[in-house]
Amino acid sequence: MDVFSNLAHGFAVAFTPLNLLWSLVGVTLGTAIGILPGIGPALTIALLLPVTYKLDPTAAFIMFGGLYYGAMYGSSTTAILINTPGETGSLVTTIDGNKMARKGRGAAALATSAIGSFVAGLIGTLLLAVLAPEVVKLALLFGPADYFSLMVVAFAAVSALLGSSVLRGLVSLFVGITIGLIGIDQQTGQSRFTFGILELQDGLGVVLVAVALFAVGEALYLASRADLRREEIIPVKGRAFMTREDWARSWKPWLRGTLIGFPFGALPAGGAELPTFISYKVEKSLSKKPEEFGEGAIEGVAGPEAANNAAVAGVLVPLLTFGLPTSSTAAIMLAAFQQYGLQPGPLLFSSNSALVWGLIASLLIGNAMLLVLNLPLVGLWVRLLYIPKPWLYGGISVFAMLGVYGINRSLVDVIALILLGLLGCMMRRLDYPIAPVIVGLILGPLSEIQFRRAVQISQGDLSVFFTRPISAALLTIAALMLIGAVAAHWRRSRKAALA
Repeated sequence: MDVFSNLAHGFAVAFTPLNLLWSLVGVTLGTAIGILPGIGPALTIALLLPVTYKLDPTAAFIMFGGLYYGAMYGSSTTAILINTPGETGSLVTTIDGNKMARKGRGAAALATSAIGSFVAGLIGTLLLAVLAPEVVKLALLFGPADYFSLMVVAFAAVSALLGSSVLRGLVSLFVGITIGLIGIDQQTGQSRFTFGILELQDGLGVVLVAVALFAVGEALYLASRADLRREEIIPVKGRAFMTREDWARSWKPWLRGTLIGFPFGALPAGGAELPTFISYKVEKSLSKKPEEFGEGAIEGVAGPEAANNAAVAGVLVPLLTFGLPTSSTAAIMLAAFQQYGLQPGPLLFSSNSALVWGLIASLLIGNAMLLVLNLPLVGLWVRLLYIPKPWLYGGISVFAMLGVYGINRSLVDVIALILLGLLGCMMRRLDYPIAPVIVGLILGPLSEIQFRRAVQISQGDLSVFFTRPISAALLTIAALMLIGAVAAHWRRSRKAALA
């Protein structure tokens, strides 16, 4: 009953004219961003943080939530039409979606993608509304040692799962933790890594680092590539529609994809890539026509797209209840919470219930908006693909510099933006993941505080991390993640050597 009353309260917040407008802005901008390959919701939210820091927090997060959902929708358009996903979650969609487009069935592929995304987003958001309050009750049982161990799990997950190797993931993580140490120590008052520069006393803001790595770094990386040429774009013929057979072959994959994607989104660094691959394998194994997979099977689009969008709703469960980001976009949204002086966690549901439930309700509203936007306006969105990439990323770089300078009007911030942008470009060139840097930057200082609190409460006894059942279980999970990732990498290397 509490869930329904909370959702009713959320709809009362989300249905105000201004919040409806921000939701529409979010889903529209998100769809446009998802269609542009290489941009993505993380980069866009990072760019908007400097612009929206004076906006009402509830309105800002309603827009960010709509943008996140919209980007997942839009990503499938490029995956189907030019064989290039706007987000990694749509990688699997390229296998059969582009084949359908080349056979003249692009409209059906786009339709099953849009409707499947709507179904998954609707069910996933309802599961978020039901499960989040229950997870909050669990979070209230956590002490400082447990929270520190939970963050260690997040560190292990992003290091093990987001890089091409555990070592590369750990290097990226420690780069982020080191950047997070810059400034004044909150407990001792001592300056750390400021090199006598007064502007660094408050540290490097998460907004600055996120914009530098995701926007400037991406722009410099693409500028350094020689393959900035126009892709072959397959035009959409007719309106997006599905035949009766298409509906019959799609509705079960939509439901199965939703049930696969949601739990993976809630896992640390679970992301959308793994559940989409699992969904594809499941649909191929259950299909009566497995020979069509890889040649244009509609189930190969319906299932993975549902899993992709359900994972987005799953990502919000640990973000809102524990303050733990399980994707790069969630890490940027956590930075947005900190920008407004808010800390996601159990207390957020009681201290800012209008924000939390307004956001959840707005996702249901935005999901319906997205269906209306995606089906009839596909031809319009595809026109965005003709924007030359040098113009696009040149504009992003200028916008990033103006936004960061506008926060504090500091040239030191602009210089740091450029230097960190070069770092982001170099990391991409050397195949080091970016997301662990942001996670380390945000969770590093928080884990330090929880570690110190736990040690102070235990009067210096470090065994508290192993004697508390929750903490010990979490540390065991972290160790198993790292060991499993190292073992998997060793097996792949050995197979490659034997081959």
